[in-house]
Amino acid sequence: MVEKMKTYSPKLAEIENKWYVVDAKDVVLGRLAVILANRIRGKHKPTFAPHMDCGDNIVVINADKVKLTGNKKAQGKFIWHTNHPGGIKEKSWADILDGKHPERLISKAVERMISKGVLRRNQMRRLHIYAGESHPHEAQAPETLDVSVFNAKNKR
Repeated sequence: MVEKMKTYSPKLAEIENKWYVVDAKDVVLGRLAVILANRIRGKHKPTFAPHMDCGDNIVVINADKVKLTGNKKAQGKFIWHTNHPGGIKEKSWADILDGKHPERLISKAVERMISKGVLRRNQMRRLHIYAGESHPHEAQAPETLDVSVFNAKNKR
């Protein structure tokens, strides 16, 4: 008689969440966002389950020094609607990077790579982005995650 294979589903107690620090200085935005989205979801782990929050906590520093290839800095735009008549707004990526909250560029890029829903909101809480060198998560003893090691094109 042939044994039936059973699908493994991790229990909440089995999920281990680590802390990582990523330096975004001179790293290409899209390539960084893909790596962060996969780490936040937990797709790099052998115990990945798409219906559970099994990802790691990521701290991104130097978000204001992220690289945009081509003419994206000048031509790239974020467009949104305020839900009022005639409420279409847009802002260029250069204005966001040079403005008050440059970390929102990375946050939106990662957020739009994850499926919508309650699980996305919980996973995005694991992403901590800071424009400068310092961050308040030293107590968690985060490990350094070097994104440029994954592919030579990641850093420009």
